[in-house]
Amino acid sequence: MRIVTVRRISQGFFLAVFLWFCIAATLGSAWWQLRGWPINWLLELAPLTAVATMLATGTLFTGLAWALVTITITLFVGRFFCGFVCPLGTIQQGAGWLARRGLGPDARVEANRHRRPQAWKYYLLLFLLFLALTGSVQTGVFDPLPLVHRSVNLVLLPLADSGLGVLSDAPRAYVSVWLIGVVFLGVVGLTLFIPRFFCRFACPLGALFGLLSRFTPWRLGKPSTACGDCCLCEQYCEGGCRPSGEIITGECVLCFNCLDGCPASRMTFAAKPSAAGETGLPDLSRRGVIIGGSGLLLASMWGLGGLAGANNNPLLIRPPGSLDEERFLARCIRCGQCMRICPANIIQPALLESGIQGLWTPAINYRISRSGCLPNCIACGQVCPTAAIRPLSLEEKQGLGEFAGQGPIRMGTAFVDRGRCLPWAMDRPCLVCQELCPVSPKAIFTRTFFEAIRDGQALNAKIQETGADLEQPLPAHVNLTSGDYYVRGVGQPDSALRRITALGGVKLILERPLEQEGLPTSGVRVDIVVKLSRPYVDPARCIGCGMCEHECPVAGQRAIRVFSENESRSRPGKMLV
Repeated sequence: MRIVTVRRISQGFFLAVFLWFCIAATLGSAWWQLRGWPINWLLELAPLTAVATMLATGTLFTGLAWALVTITITLFVGRFFCGFVCPLGTIQQGAGWLARRGLGPDARVEANRHRRPQAWKYYLLLFLLFLALTGSVQTGVFDPLPLVHRSVNLVLLPLADSGLGVLSDAPRAYVSVWLIGVVFLGVVGLTLFIPRFFCRFACPLGALFGLLSRFTPWRLGKPSTACGDCCLCEQYCEGGCRPSGEIITGECVLCFNCLDGCPASRMTFAAKPSAAGETGLPDLSRRGVIIGGSGLLLASMWGLGGLAGANNNPLLIRPPGSLDEERFLARCIRCGQCMRICPANIIQPALLESGIQGLWTPAINYRISRSGCLPNCIACGQVCPTAAIRPLSLEEKQGLGEFAGQGPIRMGTAFVDRGRCLPWAMDRPCLVCQELCPVSPKAIFTRTFFEAIRDGQALNAKIQETGADLEQPLPAHVNLTSGDYYVRGVGQPDSALRRITALGGVKLILERPLEQEGLPTSGVRVDIVVKLSRPYVDPARCIGCGMCEHECPVAGQRAIRVFSENESRSRPGKMLV
């Protein structure tokens, strides 16, 4: 079997596995849903995640030990991962093949020639590794595995499923999906102009493989200097590694197109250097290395912003089980797995809520979600490949059993905005937040007040026999028959109340005869008052689940909102309760 056929089968297999794992990252009971499928396996195979998190935390996580297998094979044969495994590389190669099917030989050679900017990815790798040294893991923004996971999980699958309803019973939405989609389209679109554009110029994982394969014993090359001028090897070279001349071994992605296409069999894959000469890496300039090393300075400047300290964004809520912000940013690779698995769709990719270093990290958005954080759901921590979100048990999340002493996991605390709350600001009955609070005993309680209805002036009625007649039209928003409205003597806040039970035209039907309890007699004016249950939050019980914020009937900015105060993951954020 031809080696390129083996490569294509391998690419197709790993692309299918990748897509399957993305589909399987769905919470449910079906056999194809999350039931032990190793959905993080490809992420764990890529060594850049392992190297960056190890530099940032000093720890190699158990799952990421798979990267040692990839590193070992790369040290012996070169960038096999790029040519045989990487799903983003496969997507780019397929798009490039379609775009250049009709090109002539000269145009193909021009498209695949080596370019000096291919060194840029090495500067980017250096920049990202310096950031990791200071505890800020930014590799997930550029690493092809988190990039393609994020793009498929948050853009392509929700887009495909919006009309089919196969993976989700309702459309899923993500606030910054447009930016993620633009980046993905850019990565694929640029391939239409230069083959595997991202791989050649911007892939830090490819740069790491290039460094690892610099001294690999097995490599592509020529057994002799004798060669014709057909340049067939240059026409289909996916890495732009200059196979017809002095080959750049660090740029070879092992597509084997040169080996397969050479009519004279003058390309070999052997444990000896190429007779035509070779160089390990592209020309790296001193200036570029200095720019790459600026990551150390930039990370220090990010720290000066104090976004993880007293100046943190109180609206930034992290998923339950998240580490404190400093350690969270040192581990999160922005793969989108937690966002994909969340059944409530509350975990969203952040933009600048925690600064530029927090781009696309998971943050909670209760408005766009289907509900608040479900009390019996611990899915996000179970799929996080780097434990930026700790895997919790239900007992720990709910504060039961052996965790009863420390209490439930708190994501924050809800605060009532009295300027927007219906009972507080507009004298309109509402019990939504208190009724939906899932905590027992409830973290939201109410205190009852009776206030006279006003629509520019007091709304009055006049006693007529056993009922009362309205003296003016009702405001459009007032429903006197809801059970929350009463009559009482004008200017007598301590007088007896009589509930309004029905309305016939201007006639009010009251709950009991007027003669009881000394209510005013016929012809006397009465106020119409509303019973208001005004909400309060007990911060000692609130867990910040966001059920109240999600269901609040006030559109736009909710009248009750969750802030990060008192979250379990941050000691400086504790409230005195």
